[in-house]
Amino acid sequence: MAAGPIAERNQDATIYVGGLDEKVSDTLMWELFVQAGPVVNVHMPKDRVTQSHQGYGFVEFLAEDDADYAIKIMNMIKLYGKPIRVNKASAHQKNLDVGANVFIGNLDSEVDEKLLYDTFSAFGVILQTPKIMRDPDTGNSKGFAFINYASFEASDAAIEAMNGQHLCNRAVSISYAFKKDVKGERHGSAAERLLAAQNPLSQADRPHQLFADAPPTQMPMMHQMPVPPPPIMQPSMQVPMTMMTQHQMAPPPRIMPWQNQQAPPQPPTYQPPPPPPPPSFNSFAPPGFHGGFVPPPPPPPPSQQAQMPPPLPPSHPALPSHMQGHMMPPPPPPMTMSSGPPMPPPPPMQPNNMMPMNWKPSIPPPPPPASA
Repeated sequence: MAAGPIAERNQDATIYVGGLDEKVSDTLMWELFVQAGPVVNVHMPKDRVTQSHQGYGFVEFLAEDDADYAIKIMNMIKLYGKPIRVNKASAHQKNLDVGANVFIGNLDSEVDEKLLYDTFSAFGVILQTPKIMRDPDTGNSKGFAFINYASFEASDAAIEAMNGQHLCNRAVSISYAFKKDVKGERHGSAAERLLAAQNPLSQADRPHQLFADAPPTQMPMMHQMPVPPPPIMQPSMQVPMTMMTQHQMAPPPRIMPWQNQQAPPQPPTYQPPPPPPPPSFNSFAPPGFHGGFVPPPPPPPPSQQAQMPPPLPPSHPALPSHMQGHMMPPPPPPMTMSSGPPMPPPPPMQPNNMMPMNWKPSIPPPPPPASA
């Protein structure tokens, strides 16, 4: 597990791990980070007298992709109750404290170091693990914390955007922290900004700005219209694929003269005649017979013409058109004769003795006189 000389290390595949508890060992570091990828070696600088590590270490992976993956999944996880800081070792060597220290007050008790890191790393690179001041006996938060940024641009953006915002239902107050060596003076002075401008960090050392900076997008030109989809070709107009070359597009389909005009009317389609209605009592009615009524009976014999004719049945109003042919008319009332034999029933209807509607009864001529 002993690390070789720094010159022989693959710096691109080596990560820096900070914020380690004193109980963390080389073996534990190996077992933890081998879950992200093949580990080549682990190095934790130790004190020469006490032989205890100084709270940080280096892990070298076999490939650079494994190191990047370990940074994504292992950063800010808690080890023995303390969140660890994981980033590229090359970036750690360049990160210098420029004085962009931010004070965060009025914190809720539910806010931990990981929540602070995930929230404030969107504005720039954070050099150290966010430090929440806690009670040494109970471990409870005192309600304020400190964040050390790698540039004043990041700290200015964090103060401008997050001051007065709610974090776990409490509005936090953000400002530059007071300096330790100078009483009553805050960080962010003109002298600190001038020194920080002389040693700026490269853009490659700012991976967390992906959260704050949107990726560049190409705006569409206003004068360019979207290309419409190609029209669907008819089977008779399809072009075989063998006639199309790699740099030659298929010719557009031939436009018929009527495609830009109103479509011609469709010719009338032939419809078969409706089926004949079911036979009914008026199926043999002559032309001009309507209403579904039975014609009057034939006139009585001449010998009974002197008697009173039977009363005619009351006339019925005309039925609606949708009800014609579906109702049976009432039968004629029975005829009562004062004298003489009863009237015979009317003969059944036959197709050849049906009377038209305009038929009127007439008195037949008298019989010829009998010869002597």
